[in-house]
Amino acid sequence: MGDIIRKIKGTEDIMPKDVYKWQFVEDIMRQQAESFGYKEVRTPVFEQTSLFSRGVGETTDVVQKEMYTFSTKGDASITLRPEGTAGAARAFLEHGVQNDGLPSKQYYLTTCYRYEKPQAGRQREFHQFGMEVFGTQNPAADAEVICLANGLFERLGLSNIRLEINSIGCPKCRSEYHKKLKEYFSNYKDQLCETCLGRLDRNPMRIIDCKSPICSGIAKDAPKVIDFLCDECKEHFESVKSYLDVAGVKYEVNPSIVRGLDYYTKTVFEFVSDNIGAQGTVCGGGRYDGLIEELGGQHTPSLGCAMGIERLLLLMENSGVEIPKPETCDLYVASMGEKAQLKAFSIVEEVRKSGLFAQSDIVGRGLRPQMKFADKIGAKFSVVIGDNEIEENKAEVKNMETGEKTAVSLDDFVSDFQDVLIDAETKKIAEM
Repeated sequence: MGDIIRKIKGTEDIMPKDVYKWQFVEDIMRQQAESFGYKEVRTPVFEQTSLFSRGVGETTDVVQKEMYTFSTKGDASITLRPEGTAGAARAFLEHGVQNDGLPSKQYYLTTCYRYEKPQAGRQREFHQFGMEVFGTQNPAADAEVICLANGLFERLGLSNIRLEINSIGCPKCRSEYHKKLKEYFSNYKDQLCETCLGRLDRNPMRIIDCKSPICSGIAKDAPKVIDFLCDECKEHFESVKSYLDVAGVKYEVNPSIVRGLDYYTKTVFEFVSDNIGAQGTVCGGGRYDGLIEELGGQHTPSLGCAMGIERLLLLMENSGVEIPKPETCDLYVASMGEKAQLKAFSIVEEVRKSGLFAQSDIVGRGLRPQMKFADKIGAKFSVVIGDNEIEENKAEVKNMETGEKTAVSLDDFVSDFQDVLIDAETKKIAEM
């Protein structure tokens, strides 16, 4: 078989023994988003390449180095989504969502694809939880998105995360800032990497986000965008901070945050942890007031954020957060003989319809292997059905933890078994 049974580098299998962790986190994410009035959106896994080059930005690392792009049989250029915002914005425009009333609040749980070196918490195929708000320029919306993410971390039991915020202004005040940046970085032309040399004229702010240690070292002393904000952007940023203050959300202003995508304007933010190694950003986002317009729509101030689920789970593990184990099988019905196997199958179906978890043999095992299997899957109770039980129309349900047995009627099995469960729970509470 060789390589065909090995997963592709940068991808991971999420096996049944671990998937409950993902389901737990995803359920909390859905609940948190919906409590803020967000509705789920699902977009295609691939889009036209131009959507990302225009929306995300041609000078970003994502577009220049990390996208999975290919040509279709009709020679169209298609790209697997590297992030979720551009696709959500395209869908917002294509389906005329603005006619349904604004703001439009959306969230997604999705896969993304970036060609980069796999490491802890970062894969080439990864999973994101993201949220977008289309159609509001009010700073209260910025604070609300931050509060949603902050509240999610609290619900997941994560307290070792710090919030860092910044404002990168609007196109008006950034033009002056870009001049100052170009002047500064021009003094280091002989040290900048080849990619950043190309950015120097087109978008010098991207140099601040470069992953090269040399470029990032040079960028530490570069002019700060927060010192060049126009009055409107200053006022907006101060308002965002005021809303966070009244909500009791702690934050630090970090003038070095610019985020890695070109569509951002004004507010940008990151939730950062020191518990997951070099890739410390757990969640990032901000405002992108020009994106919808850039894609051909009317001016629609918008904002959002996203977090990698792999990185979040890694942080939870490193922080010692306990994820509740999934419910195990309530009842395993073992059988001896063909007639008993049919009866067992019938009983299991009745138990499942009552809302409980039940299993019976579908392999053809003998009684002893069946009981070993019941123990292996963690069945709470078991019952053995054979010719005698069918003839007498009764059987004994065994508590797999205590060994206690209780007689039940096969005709009223579900009702009798529910009484057994209640009795066992009552005894357990009394022993506490």
